[in-house]
Amino acid sequence: MRILNELFKRNREWAERIKAEDPGFFERLSAQQTPDYLWIGCADSRVPANQIVDLMPGEVFVHRNIANVVVHTDINCLSVLQFAVDVLKVKHIMVVGHYGCGGVKAAYDDSAPGLISHWLRHIQDVRDQHQPLLDSLDSEQDRIDRLCELNVLEQVRHVSQTETLRNAWRRGQPVSIHGWIYDLQDGRLRDTGLCITDEEERAPLYRESLNALSKRPVRDTSVSSG
Repeated sequence: MRILNELFKRNREWAERIKAEDPGFFERLSAQQTPDYLWIGCADSRVPANQIVDLMPGEVFVHRNIANVVVHTDINCLSVLQFAVDVLKVKHIMVVGHYGCGGVKAAYDDSAPGLISHWLRHIQDVRDQHQPLLDSLDSEQDRIDRLCELNVLEQVRHVSQTETLRNAWRRGQPVSIHGWIYDLQDGRLRDTGLCITDEEERAPLYRESLNALSKRPVRDTSVSSG
């Protein structure tokens, strides 16, 4: 119970600090949320969306699950996506993976027990689809890191295939999907190079990004955004 009390204490201190810095912050925050961004990321506690991109609450809409997977039967994820696009009118959707992802590693080496194994089967499908590319790498760590990158590309493609995005593009709504990956070792985001802005470009851009990824070093620092 003391641990939980500490969290309440930290919350009070945080709220007081925010009010001291910006007296009208919570009043504005409670009025509405108008984020331009939807972040689809991993539930890993080391990957907090707002902090990574230095945005305040209310500036990014967030959905997180194990290994940032977008499954066409996941009503939770699809509902978040539809609300973000149809109601909030976000302009950018970022699918964000991260190196050192426990879910991706467990999928790679078939080490996940119980129910989680069914969820990670989606990543194992990505692994199996790109097995020749993974086998071409020298070390197991490189293969796992590359699978983290490949998983981002696949999930971006999945987002672009949803009815929510297809309908938005058909009515001319500007919304783009980006594939990023976060490195726990340096705190930097890396752009996988895949950005889809309409239905017609989905397939060619996916192929181009996959081809470019296969030619880059794993954890390539040259693709850090900015």
